[in-house]
Amino acid sequence: MKKFDANQLSHFTGTERYYRISRKHLLTDGTKYLAEEAECFWMMDAVASHLIEIGTADWFVQIRVTVKGTRVTMVYEDGNGHEHARQEIPFTDFPLVEQTLYACWDGDHWVIMLPSEY
Repeated sequence: MKKFDANQLSHFTGTERYYRISRKHLLTDGTKYLAEEAECFWMMDAVASHLIEIGTADWFVQIRVTVKGTRVTMVYEDGNGHEHARQEIPFTDFPLVEQTLYACWDGDHWVIMLPSEY
């Protein structure tokens, strides 16, 4: 794995461009940077899969990613503590102990972003 500088994530405070990862899912500049530099496109795929299941009744989803050892837990919530879904992944080399992502439905797409881009 290449060296990942997590401090760079705080520099993303909006996005200039959206990057399509599926017909209904877009990444921002920050989440694209995270996916490329931390080599975690698998995480963005997992988020996209769960957003399809959650649906668009709630336009906002908070994703809490927690790493313990080599295991990762991803919890999908409405932002008010109500859990929509949870996923356990048995192995990861994700370089951070935790990461939060937001996803917002814009009427046509789920936009997956860093909290600083919200």
